[in-house]
Amino acid sequence: MGLLDSIRGDIKAARKRDPAATSDLEVILTYPGFHARQIHRLAHSLQRRGLRVPARVVSHLGRAFTGIEIHPGARIGEGFFIDHGMGVVIGETAIIEEDVHLFQGVTLGGTSTRRAKRHPTLHANVVVGAGAKVIGDVTIGENAKIGAGSVVVTNVPAHATVVGVPGHIVAFADVIKSLESRIAELESRIAELEPGKARKTVVSVDGEDEIT
Repeated sequence: MGLLDSIRGDIKAARKRDPAATSDLEVILTYPGFHARQIHRLAHSLQRRGLRVPARVVSHLGRAFTGIEIHPGARIGEGFFIDHGMGVVIGETAIIEEDVHLFQGVTLGGTSTRRAKRHPTLHANVVVGAGAKVIGDVTIGENAKIGAGSVVVTNVPAHATVVGVPGHIVAFADVIKSLESRIAELESRIAELEPGKARKTVVSVDGEDEIT
């Protein structure tokens, strides 16, 4: 995809995910998340060419301008959108795939001092709520949702919803609770059919009534 098409995709992503966006021009002029993404394009390009100091300078200026810090080394896919944006931090080895949505105050941070993969990988269509922290070389599966204020330090499977500190999966918990309720209902019905609890019926045997 060409640069202009990619930028148009960023604008489209903002308008799709933020009902407050009323025009392309509004996104271009007033959305810090859009500005941060474009600044990161330049910084990342410089980083790939081995111009690390210029890349960091561009990134630093972008942080001062937008309130969003994205390391030049971070890899970001198409359709990326940062909503509001103030306080977002994205570390050097973070990998963000297509159509990821971050809210303000999100941190994609690291826990290691080694020069290795130490920041999260977010697969396609992940949504991370305001103030959430995803820490370390963890993987967030596609279509997963991280609740506002959550702290995630372990892998999250695809399509899961995570909340809390530390983060725990609630979508799976809801399924388990539903299964537990169904099991309790079946146990109750089985108990009604146990000997001594079954309903009495009248059966005719050789013309005589017999109660069973």
